[in-house]
Amino acid sequence: MKSLKKTLSILLSIVFIMQLGVCAFAATDYTIVNPYKDVIWSGEGAWGAYKGTLHSHTTYSDADDTLPVMVKEYYNQDYDFLAISDHGITGVDWNKAPEIQPLYLYQYIIDNPYEHLTDEEYEQITSGTYPLYDGTIRNKKIVPVLGANEFNHFSLTKNHVNGFWLEGTTGSGYAGMENEYGFEQVIKFIDENGGLSHINHPGDWLNSNANPDVVNDPEKIKFFGDLILKYDSCLGIETLNERNGTTGYDRILWDNLLMYCLPYGKNVMGYSNTDAHHTGTVDTSYMYFMMEENTVENIKETMQTGAFFSITKKLRPNEKIGPAAEIDVANEGIDPPMFTSISVDGHKVTVTAKNSSTIQWIANGNVIYKTAIGTEPVTIDLDTIADAKDFKYIRAELFGEGGLCHTQAFEIDNGTAPLKFVAEELTLAEKVLNFLKGTKIWAIIGEISMAIA
Repeated sequence: MKSLKKTLSILLSIVFIMQLGVCAFAATDYTIVNPYKDVIWSGEGAWGAYKGTLHSHTTYSDADDTLPVMVKEYYNQDYDFLAISDHGITGVDWNKAPEIQPLYLYQYIIDNPYEHLTDEEYEQITSGTYPLYDGTIRNKKIVPVLGANEFNHFSLTKNHVNGFWLEGTTGSGYAGMENEYGFEQVIKFIDENGGLSHINHPGDWLNSNANPDVVNDPEKIKFFGDLILKYDSCLGIETLNERNGTTGYDRILWDNLLMYCLPYGKNVMGYSNTDAHHTGTVDTSYMYFMMEENTVENIKETMQTGAFFSITKKLRPNEKIGPAAEIDVANEGIDPPMFTSISVDGHKVTVTAKNSSTIQWIANGNVIYKTAIGTEPVTIDLDTIADAKDFKYIRAELFGEGGLCHTQAFEIDNGTAPLKFVAEELTLAEKVLNFLKGTKIWAIIGEISMAIA
């Protein structure tokens, strides 16, 4: 009898321990949230990879080339969608003149004309029947993303925000204020007018070229993070912009913003745009949107879901997350690295790619895995990586002869309910200071101080 009791006691103890183990595992288990989960990569009904930019300029604001010249260059460089987001001017159909802003009348003085497409050119370009430079017919349309505007166009501190999907001339002439005050005012304006937004080249405002550590400043991370959390319509930031002359550290800022925002249930999108002011920078930074069909509706949806990849062909070295050597292949006719499939199975992510030599995975701002990649599938298994359960996200970057390509962030969801974001109420003194920093006088004093320094 004693032997039977002892045996039962041991068995019950084993069952109890096993239950504890299951509970402990369940408490630390997690799901990898795949932003590309709906993409059909091959076979019947396969989605296309559509090339585009959401940030470009013409002589209607401060660019060197006219709207017809810019649009035709994008058309010839195989772009599938394009937003003309001139400074302070909400974009209209390319065969119409947008609302003229007095600030840019200097273009007349330097003999840069205001021009738009003819009705015939517009119809042919947007249907794909317009001839390319070599005379052949492209047979593929380019979709205009209308209602785009680069706001705070009269700002000295480069606190620029791109607004999208604005109706009519909404936002045209919105001069904007400086610094933090100007950022919030314009994001709020876009939100109240039913648009979407992303923060442009934040490194330009942060002056991170002179002080790279500023992208790790908790106050700056909190500032941008709070804006993204406060306004659902603010989708993220530009991680890559044109030649990345002032934005070489914005991928690190993005990692910090992901860690700040994801606990609240808000992913932060990382966009890449040409920000082209002349045809020479059309082949610099851009995106591939994975879509069933190239339509305005799908472009808008993809901006929000994150089923897209960001590309650049010009980037300085970065000791923390790469590249190890400068990338400088714009206008050299080299195809960029690109993902051709992504799948998630439990704690494993498998990808295939083309035009690529190396893939690295980044989590919580650090490179956690790096390996060679060709055309064969490559898998990362988070079960083999220490502390993976503590990651907020993972994201992948491809390097190849043609530049860099990065995914959007894959959230690591451990089942914990998102934190509730409550915007901090500023004191009266803080409101006054914030407003003063938003004035032109404050900005001018700041610019003079930096010049002296």
